[in-house]
Amino acid sequence: MPKRTIWLAAGVVVLAGTGVTAVSVTGGSGGSGADEASRPAQAHTLSLDGKDPKKRELPRTDTQLFSLVGVSWEDGADDFEGTAQIRTRGAESGTWTDWRDLDFGIRAPETEEGDASRVRGASEPLWVGPSDAVEARVVAGGKETAVPDALRLDMIDPGDEKGGKGQGKGGGNGGNGKGNGKGKPSTEPGTGESATATATAGATPSGEDTAPTTAPEEPAEPPQEPTEAPATEQPAPSDAPATSEEPAQEPTATEPDAPAPSEEPTTEPALPGEEPTAPAPSDAPTQEPTEDPATPAPSEEPATEPTPAPTAEPTTEPSTGPDPSGSTSPAAPAAPAIVSRADWGADESLVVDPPSYLDTVDAVFVHHTAGTNDYDCADSAAIVRGILTYHVETNGWSDIGYNFFVDKCGTVFEGRAGGVDKPVRGAHTYGFNGYSAGVSLLGDYENGGTPTAAAKKAIADLSAWKLGLHGVDPEAQVTLTAAGDTGVYDTGEQATLNTISGHRDGYATLCPGAALYSALPEIRGAAGASVYGSRPEK
Repeated sequence: MPKRTIWLAAGVVVLAGTGVTAVSVTGGSGGSGADEASRPAQAHTLSLDGKDPKKRELPRTDTQLFSLVGVSWEDGADDFEGTAQIRTRGAESGTWTDWRDLDFGIRAPETEEGDASRVRGASEPLWVGPSDAVEARVVAGGKETAVPDALRLDMIDPGDEKGGKGQGKGGGNGGNGKGNGKGKPSTEPGTGESATATATAGATPSGEDTAPTTAPEEPAEPPQEPTEAPATEQPAPSDAPATSEEPAQEPTATEPDAPAPSEEPTTEPALPGEEPTAPAPSDAPTQEPTEDPATPAPSEEPATEPTPAPTAEPTTEPSTGPDPSGSTSPAAPAAPAIVSRADWGADESLVVDPPSYLDTVDAVFVHHTAGTNDYDCADSAAIVRGILTYHVETNGWSDIGYNFFVDKCGTVFEGRAGGVDKPVRGAHTYGFNGYSAGVSLLGDYENGGTPTAAAKKAIADLSAWKLGLHGVDPEAQVTLTAAGDTGVYDTGEQATLNTISGHRDGYATLCPGAALYSALPEIRGAAGASVYGSRPEK
């Protein structure tokens, strides 16, 4: 079989005879830690033109490299009814997949973000792995008499974690102290502690590794190992100094001054003769997220953060700010392990606007990403990068829609920028984004997929912690007012929902899939018993 060429375009390229437009979506950034081998995320689009108003077909067509695919159309308010199917050719194997259905049900946010001129209607994205050719067919159905205008195929190459480290226009913090781990999830001192320090639940920055962790030296939690991909970013903050300065005469002089610069990998070899600096390795994990051991400081000084995002955080402070000084409650839990945006390789240059904040988080909505369960957890970071690119470049949103992601191995990823411990307004549950956080499980749980025990536990612990920051019982119910017509509730209608609900409880969709939805009672019970929860006294 002849070897195929894989195109990696920079800028805009139109492939002759195919109509494929490749757009480099990364803003790039010198000093971002990216090296020559890194590959930025890219969005490739292919117009689906045709004379039949009810149907569009694309024969097998060679394309640039992509790993995630969906279809989109011009009018973001047009909820397409019909079917869209694709099949792809593996870039390495050269074999074609069977036909796969694309799921619908995405709805733009019920805010100015959703009214922006750039917003398009779109299917859910489907992860297909590295592919270099595609075939597609879209057919209008139900009440639809024609396919939407400006219909196109959107193909996303997520690049690698080193290719997306630029500062965003909207102040995406790239994990700037907003995740709580290194490349591998960890609850060591860091933003996990900072997050709990600013919580109304009064969480104590203990730095205890009570959450499942997968630090490189800890084989304890196999499910977390898939986050090795983000771990490769650790050299980014200070690649060169790490090993070159270690044998030098300055370890003792530099370590006390700057445990941050990723001395973590070098201090262990250097420690044998440097006992006074032994504490440095334990502090190092806190430095990558830029959180100092003095946890209250980050939450009290949002304006000093280097990016615009934290400057908007004061809107959250009424509910979280007054408590850092009182966050010494011995019973307060640490945050669960969360892979930061920096560690999964978010390209912050994609972020359009600064995050906005809610007064409080009253509920958590559970979602699934649909697509496929046939992914390796080592690919989870790439999937999240692909979804970020799709939500911004295809949907036209300001940032990734979900507040958190969980993969089938139980690894939790930070979603929308703004602070994992803050009530960041997401774009996940139309009509109820103004009250809630959204967590999405990677995979399809409607068509045979079954959520793993690790995934259910991660969702339970994360939900317990997030709700606990606002004094909300994860096993209770709450009454919320629908901010839009959701297909389940009319605008202004009162909805009584579980504080941990499925997407379908608030919006007319199959999400989070029958299997995951049926597991929600179990997840609520586990959240109620979670060590990460902090329920209000009754």
